[in-house]
Amino acid sequence: MAAAGPTLSRSGALCRRLLLTLSILAFACDACKQVILHVPSKLDAEKFVGRVNLEECFKSANIIHSSDPDFQILKDGSVYTTNAILLSSETRSFTILLFNTDSQEEKEISVLLEEETQVQKRLSKEKPLRRAKRRWAPIPCSMLENSLGPFPLFLQQVQSDAAQNYTIYYSIRGPGVDQEPLHLFYVERDTGNLYCTRPVDREQYESFEITAFATTPDGYTPEYPLPLLIKVEDENDNAPIFTETTYTFTVFENCKVGSTVGQVCATDKDEPDTMHTRLRYSILEQLPSSPTLFSMHPATGVITTVSSQLDRELIDKYQLKIKVQDMDGQYFGLHTTATCIINIGDVNDNLPTFSPTSYVTSVEENTIDVEILRVTIEDKDLINTPNWRANYTILKGNENGNFKIVTDPRTNEGVLCVVKPLNYEETQQVALQLGVVNEAPYSREASSRSAMSTATVTVNVKNQDEGPECSPLVQTVRIKENAPAGTRSSGYKAYDPDTRSSTGIRYRKVSDPKGWVTIDEDSGSITVFRSLDREAEVISNGVYNITVLASDKNGRTCTGILGIILEDINDNGPYIPKQTVVICKPTMSSAEIVAVDPDEPVNGPPFDFSLESSDSEVRKIWRLTKINDTAARLSYQNDPPFGSYAVPIRVSDRFGLSTVTSLNVILCNCITENDCTFRTSERTGNGEVKLGTWAILAILLGIALLFCILFTLVCGISRTTKELKVLPDDLAQQNLIVSNTEAPGDDKVYSTNGFTTQAVGAAGQGICGTLGSGVRNGGQETIEMVKGHQTLDSCRGTGHHHTLDSCRGGHVEVDNCRYTYSEWHSFTQPRLGEKVHQCNQDDNHKHAQDYVLTYNYEGKGSLAGSVGCCSERQDEDGLEFLDHLEPKFRTLAEACMKR
Repeated sequence: MAAAGPTLSRSGALCRRLLLTLSILAFACDACKQVILHVPSKLDAEKFVGRVNLEECFKSANIIHSSDPDFQILKDGSVYTTNAILLSSETRSFTILLFNTDSQEEKEISVLLEEETQVQKRLSKEKPLRRAKRRWAPIPCSMLENSLGPFPLFLQQVQSDAAQNYTIYYSIRGPGVDQEPLHLFYVERDTGNLYCTRPVDREQYESFEITAFATTPDGYTPEYPLPLLIKVEDENDNAPIFTETTYTFTVFENCKVGSTVGQVCATDKDEPDTMHTRLRYSILEQLPSSPTLFSMHPATGVITTVSSQLDRELIDKYQLKIKVQDMDGQYFGLHTTATCIINIGDVNDNLPTFSPTSYVTSVEENTIDVEILRVTIEDKDLINTPNWRANYTILKGNENGNFKIVTDPRTNEGVLCVVKPLNYEETQQVALQLGVVNEAPYSREASSRSAMSTATVTVNVKNQDEGPECSPLVQTVRIKENAPAGTRSSGYKAYDPDTRSSTGIRYRKVSDPKGWVTIDEDSGSITVFRSLDREAEVISNGVYNITVLASDKNGRTCTGILGIILEDINDNGPYIPKQTVVICKPTMSSAEIVAVDPDEPVNGPPFDFSLESSDSEVRKIWRLTKINDTAARLSYQNDPPFGSYAVPIRVSDRFGLSTVTSLNVILCNCITENDCTFRTSERTGNGEVKLGTWAILAILLGIALLFCILFTLVCGISRTTKELKVLPDDLAQQNLIVSNTEAPGDDKVYSTNGFTTQAVGAAGQGICGTLGSGVRNGGQETIEMVKGHQTLDSCRGTGHHHTLDSCRGGHVEVDNCRYTYSEWHSFTQPRLGEKVHQCNQDDNHKHAQDYVLTYNYEGKGSLAGSVGCCSERQDEDGLEFLDHLEPKFRTLAEACMKR
């Protein structure tokens, strides 16, 4: 089964249509392959006819020419009509010329047109081809999208070689048949002709993969299913569309030629890599139109500048109307347009200039932090940008720092202020030179001179009647310390700046920390009122400062500082500031002592150190060795004991003035001085122990805990002594066993200290000797007692008083029990018997595993005996070991016994 041949369908007019066969033969010494295309006999102008692979004939052709002016061949092999064509004859032919201008090589393609009606008649007359072997293979098939018919539109014929011997029925399945889009294709059962029923949009369905079947009437399948690929040939029915309707770009003014402004982009839904999607971009219009400043790359859509004359100050925005067209920009291609807005960005290409360039202003002397002038500038750059904002500076005339200029951010004006007072007596006029630049650097090449605009400002200083002037602010006088009261010295002087005289100025003290001097109201001289001490705390570097207030007759004042320099005299002997010395005897044999002298160095070191004591023991133990001018080493000798020693030492200065300092020297058994300081009491025996808050709290808590324990013991003993019984020594080996309950309820074991128990069924407590412990469980009582290896049954007796001597010869008597022995026996005997019986057997009437077990010993057997659940059934062992208990067990026995 094989297809008859590939077919292309194309829309035509409403008149009668003829389908022609376009046979293209290419000859380049050898003929090219034959290609059959179906086209309508009537074609409109600029309509797509088909596509030819030109590279199979001539790859390097750069000129493509058609001998028939009604047809145009594009570079990709697409054949278009240039005029409306109506084929009147059954055949028509023309030639396509391929030429290479470099190699001068030439090839031709011959085109033959034939009516399809004639082809169909020929095919109907021809008999089926007889093949040497059977063939059932797919042959590509295609159809044009949006075809106008006539429908059903014949596509191709499928045949099976089995039709030569059998009656074959043809059928198809797949997309476009029994899948979406339904009923688009069908095949004639008997002939195998494949038809299309309606137009197809390639942008929705690019191709269809259907399957053809060949069967006999009885259902036999002589061939495998044949896959058929029907490709939908693209028609240029979609115009390219820009990704945005309006593009906005920004380019800076004065940019270089060829600077990139931006890039536009468009998309086309037609088949990629064809002429239908080969786009070309162009600029249709520029507003303002003159001069032309922009160009667009036709293939990439990149917009660039073609001039460097962009000036934002003249035109700050341009609008372009741009177009994109498919078919590689051919005039018959589809196109769309969009708008592109280009904003011109500002650069600092305009210098700020002063307007005007000279100013005159005035200010009163002695005024500060006042605005005296505002200067203005002009700048054509964009307002409120760094290219427009101004930075002002004072270039000349402000060497003393009296002025400052700042920028008003709202108006961009320069504000000139006085930040340091002017003195009319010194300067009556100041000439300033101002300069201004922008925050952003100037973009154009310019010299430093032309890059800054300047202006001159003349500032006239006004005179005012001012008060006295304290100049210099700090004045000094020299007086010897310890000068007698009444000593006079020149004091503080202020003057009138206008007259440069001190006449008429009065003085008074504002601050005198020690009250050592008085000041003359008229002259400002000072008189010593108390003795001056250079070593006083308020003295810094030997200078005593007082504050003086000077005033004129109008009440105007000024304040100054008078520094009294106290000349030192030798009135202080050297002394040792560190009066406690620690010597760690294991690691140290001496300590270094340092002396200081409050006087000036001229009256101070070198110092002389000596032991100042008439006690021979001091000189016997201690020795002084001079280290330098201000220090000596104190060392011990003759191995004195640990302790604290008083060592008087005399220190003399160079002029013999001395002072005796009594040192407290501690000999300590320590490694470091800090160790001795923290453990003085332990090392020397004279220390003091101090307890912290937490230590005291811990002691109190311990005492409270001891009282609680003692109170508990006293309560327990007092309750026990009410009915205390004498206990035998051998009771220390008794084992108290509480049996498991056999009825619902909580187990409760009642016992007191030692061997006291609560009687069965009784609400109060009693002492029943060593009989055991009672347990009450939901109405059922169980009492078990094991005494060594002997049960209670072996010690039966009558009467209120019953001794255990009959059991083992003991001497402890049991009395004062709440219940008699007969009552006890009658209560416990049946229960103990039931217990023993249950220990004998389990559910299968076998002995329990722990009933009576035999153990092997390597030597002497254990005196403790068995601890099984039926230990009361074991044989009675001797209790002689109780007479040989260790002392700690004797103590326990004595605590449980009544002495």
